[in-house]
Amino acid sequence: MQRKRGAISTAEPAYDAVLGDIVSLLEAGRRLSARAVNAAMTAAYWGVGQRIVEQEQRGHARAGYGEELVELLAADLTKRFGRGFGRRNLFQMKAFYLAYPPIVQTLSAQSRAVHPRVQTVSALSRIEDRIAERSFALPWSHYVRLLAVRDEAARRFYETEALRGGWTVRQLDRQIETLFYERTALSRNKAAMLTKGAGQRPEDVVTPEEEIKDPLVLEFLGLKDEYSEAEIEEALILHLEHFLLELGGDFTFVGRQRRLRVGDAWYRIDLIFFHRTLRCLVIIDLKLGSLTHADAGQMHLYLNYAREHWTRPAENPPVGLILCTKRNAVVAKYALEGLPNKVLAAEYRTALPDEKLLEHELEKSRRLLDKQQATKPRRRG
Repeated sequence: MQRKRGAISTAEPAYDAVLGDIVSLLEAGRRLSARAVNAAMTAAYWGVGQRIVEQEQRGHARAGYGEELVELLAADLTKRFGRGFGRRNLFQMKAFYLAYPPIVQTLSAQSRAVHPRVQTVSALSRIEDRIAERSFALPWSHYVRLLAVRDEAARRFYETEALRGGWTVRQLDRQIETLFYERTALSRNKAAMLTKGAGQRPEDVVTPEEEIKDPLVLEFLGLKDEYSEAEIEEALILHLEHFLLELGGDFTFVGRQRRLRVGDAWYRIDLIFFHRTLRCLVIIDLKLGSLTHADAGQMHLYLNYAREHWTRPAENPPVGLILCTKRNAVVAKYALEGLPNKVLAAEYRTALPDEKLLEHELEKSRRLLDKQQATKPRRRG
């Protein structure tokens, strides 16, 4: 819509040029700010991992020392800094340091490792300089994703290509999920594969605002994002919990945000119920996005773990419910493939709430939450 104030009209080409330049400057400033924070955050987390490893090495290989150290640190750091410094995060920082050890260690650094308490006031005051000295080319979110790649050669490949192609974390995640490393290794024309892989899709783009509002960045800075998807996710989980309990007497609440460990990886299950009629656990996982094969694979991992560790002898196998919610689409899907026979699967289908009912309720809740978020005053604190 054209607006006019005095002699200036928003339809004038000169005004469009000025507006475009200012928008570009502000977006570039936001990106530079996010990169600066990410660089400091990544170096600081590497330093945290280094300090944990050094302390563990002085634990004389005492059984459980490392676990106990991380548990204590997680509790104290969370009290002081809030979210982002829990047990899983600290283990990631430790893994990050071990995956990217120091290239050259100075004599003074070696001395500090042997005698950690012998530090002068001036040495302590140079911590910020030490963070600045250790630089990493990718943001912390990229390294978190890379650490999940077990094969070292594959991890180095993805890191190199992410640097070369300027991949966003979404693009990196997509390439890992679609086995880009393995497909390139098998390809006869590797150069063509690499060129094609460098191309960015629309869904890979991360806006300057999204970079600033990255939950990892907000946690590091101690800020709250009033429009964070994490809050919407939490609200949807709470609503779903109340909705299922109101459906009747079949659902009994077991737990929310339940953590489990498989190998070296930690996972979090959004909701767990027990269905009294079916005599089985119901594992619920909520995703703010489209349903992918990775989501189905992760749910089956949860079900296998629950079947082995949480299911009692008289109970039936657990069932999974994957809920994917976007602003324009909601999908609810039961994971029933692991059941021992079709009769039991049919019984589950009959007793469990219809998927369309769940989709309708989630869609209604998401619209309401979006409306509330849109009218909420923006605050930071």
